[in-house]
Amino acid sequence: MSGRAGAGGTRLRTVGLVGGLFVLSASAAAYEIVLASVTPLVRSSLGISAAAAGFLVTVMYVTSVVASVPVGVALDRVGVTRAVVVAAVALLVAGAWGYAAGVAGAYWWLVASRVLGGFAYVVLWNAGANLVGESVTAENRATAVGVFTASAPLGFALGQFGGPQVAALAGWPAVLPVFASLAVVGVTVFLVATWGHEFSVTTEVPDRTALVALFTDRGVWTLCLLCFIAYDLYLVLNSWLPSYLVEGLGVDLAVSGLLTALFPAVGVVARTSSGGISDRLFGGRRRPVAVLAFAVATPCVFGLVVTTHVGGVVGLVVATGLGVQLAIGLLFSYVTEVVASEVRTTAVSLLTAAGLAGAGVAPVVAGGLIEWLGYRPTFLVAGVVGAVGVVVALRAPEPSDTASTRL
Repeated sequence: MSGRAGAGGTRLRTVGLVGGLFVLSASAAAYEIVLASVTPLVRSSLGISAAAAGFLVTVMYVTSVVASVPVGVALDRVGVTRAVVVAAVALLVAGAWGYAAGVAGAYWWLVASRVLGGFAYVVLWNAGANLVGESVTAENRATAVGVFTASAPLGFALGQFGGPQVAALAGWPAVLPVFASLAVVGVTVFLVATWGHEFSVTTEVPDRTALVALFTDRGVWTLCLLCFIAYDLYLVLNSWLPSYLVEGLGVDLAVSGLLTALFPAVGVVARTSSGGISDRLFGGRRRPVAVLAFAVATPCVFGLVVTTHVGGVVGLVVATGLGVQLAIGLLFSYVTEVVASEVRTTAVSLLTAAGLAGAGVAPVVAGGLIEWLGYRPTFLVAGVVGAVGVVVALRAPEPSDTASTRL
């Protein structure tokens, strides 16, 4: 049986579908970021540079960028249930493989395990974003997708906070299988919800003309650039704030994990509320929310350049997290509203690739800048990137304008 998740029978089935995908995505996100929370331990154990440590986070994004669009196209043509289950198993294997590589001190085997984890992540994210959007009415899509995207900051918060705790008890390699294992819960809930049903993220297969129109749409690329910038800022802080708190401000590693966890944690609020803010405060317009998001985040990032008090740094980071993730929460429904219905899946995959490209570049580039210039000049560069985001957001399309153009 195929069709929308909501057409399968009951409200409970839809809740189970969304809940299972949410937990799977959160597990993948926690696995993805957790090494950043124990970077000093990883560097000391493996004897690697800051840039090499950053690559352990970046390689997942590189993999996801390369795989995202092909995965999005494939999800239109294969059973989504099977794809999600395969991705969940791949995540579990990646966690166990990474643990073995970490214990053995095998850096490149650890990198290889992260490549597998990156593939699992992008399948779970693309399938989740599209299935959740398809499972509700158009009026509720922005809110529902915003709720799903909150799985990522929740997972990041779990990884940032829990990583040092797990490392203290069982060593840093144990953080990988511990957080990947949450996928068992997610895939179980997902399978119960989808038992006897085959879900498809779309009933329309795009032709060549539709795909060409998508890839040449300036509005779509504007939103992709915004997603790149948002994820770039997000990962600069998520990857290097723990090290900055420890090395730059003298904070204990466990405390730094707790404080850093606040950054993604506020995204649970920002991402889930992004659609509601757009619909209720701005009458359904999307551009003002995108502008507001970067206008809030940018001065806060600049503030990190001159603030040395731990409390002040944490406050600025929280405000930055609210702004950046307000944009991320909106963009994954936003992009589906400015394209034809038959290319929505591919549009989400393209946006995912752009966002993860920004996320992939950020840890390595920031690590290189930190080694060359130090933490504060790196934050200054990040602030400039945020300012560019404000300018780009002002040029973002409104769904109503693009809809009238297509008619």
